[in-house]
Amino acid sequence: MKPLKFSPSIGISVFFASALILGALYCYFLLEEVGTADEELVAAHLSKGPDDFPIFAYWISGTGGEGRKMLRLLKAVYHPRNRYLLHLDAGCSYVERSNLLHSVRSERVFRTFRNVEVVGQSYAVDRAGPSAVAATLHGAAVLLRLYTDWDWFITLSASDYPLVTQDDLLHVFTSLPRNLNFIDHTSDLGWKEYERFDKIIVDPNLYMNKTEDLVSSTGVRKTPDAFKLFIGSPWVILSRPFVEHCVHGSDNFPRKLLLYFANVVFSTESYFQTLICNSPDFRNTTINNDLRYFAWDDPPGLEPLFLNKTHFKAMIKSRAAFARKFVEDDPLLNKVDEKLLGYTPSEGGFGQWCSGHSTMNNVEEDPCLSSDNINLVRPSTSAMRLKSLVTELISLERLNSNQCKF
Repeated sequence: MKPLKFSPSIGISVFFASALILGALYCYFLLEEVGTADEELVAAHLSKGPDDFPIFAYWISGTGGEGRKMLRLLKAVYHPRNRYLLHLDAGCSYVERSNLLHSVRSERVFRTFRNVEVVGQSYAVDRAGPSAVAATLHGAAVLLRLYTDWDWFITLSASDYPLVTQDDLLHVFTSLPRNLNFIDHTSDLGWKEYERFDKIIVDPNLYMNKTEDLVSSTGVRKTPDAFKLFIGSPWVILSRPFVEHCVHGSDNFPRKLLLYFANVVFSTESYFQTLICNSPDFRNTTINNDLRYFAWDDPPGLEPLFLNKTHFKAMIKSRAAFARKFVEDDPLLNKVDEKLLGYTPSEGGFGQWCSGHSTMNNVEEDPCLSSDNINLVRPSTSAMRLKSLVTELISLERLNSNQCKF
């Protein structure tokens, strides 16, 4: 980060304008059409109710050189019940963005169900800055506008990968209250109180077209006393009611908090945590776990380690739903596909809804293109591991001792 001496009000003013642009004009970042399906026919086959399988809305983000990783991830987490929004930021070239769109359009199953959208115009994002929070809120706002039926908002990056099938995830989440939020959080700030919150930064990516480094200030500010700060993992699974609160809530606190986090480094690790734990209607809906597997150095650095085959047993033992970070085409991904997902990127094999895909000779009768079976799931042994973890997390004793401790 570049050092700079400036008044804190400058950074807040800059972010205020940027937040208004991203919040009020998010539709300016046009979505590219992927297919032409009979949406009424698909909706008619989609069972949606408190006792039916849920619907997940995925926000999958990436930067330059990650288009192929993003496409592989999309295929691994795909299910016609779900909704998907993909975004490559300004660190990616026009050619790579076009290639991603072309690849998505080339998949007949995506064209059939029309539940995959690609943000057609990029903007700058620094993963360590508040521009990453603005991007996540942008994704949430678009998904809220496009689809009225999803239950949970899941954030993934191109370096993530599932450890369970979508059948597994749908099966496990069916029995859960739809207001739960899986968000890792703690109010024990330690050294981060000064380094993250008292120090002031500006994120030029909120007002510049091309990605630029964060700018640090020599000034400091007091730790807030109007609300309690929380930190945690930037990767979340949020309920629709809480996402609506973040984007459209009549309470002014989400917007006040957004302005404060305009000058906070690694704000994706604390914005949603601080917002949910200081919101009386939502603080008791938190599950203090992000359902992710990470491997850390000792002592841990700012980023987790890249995973390889030596981490496979630990990933299974974690019982997590997702893991990160993966290098593109690492052999570990193939092992996850084979052993955990029963999936091959070249042939597909998404789940029970398209079982028999590999034996069908007539493409017009391909079961993966039919909406008849989209309400069917076939959980694997991975679902049992994930369900045991979630059951532990939501047990009353564990739940009450881990929710938003002030």
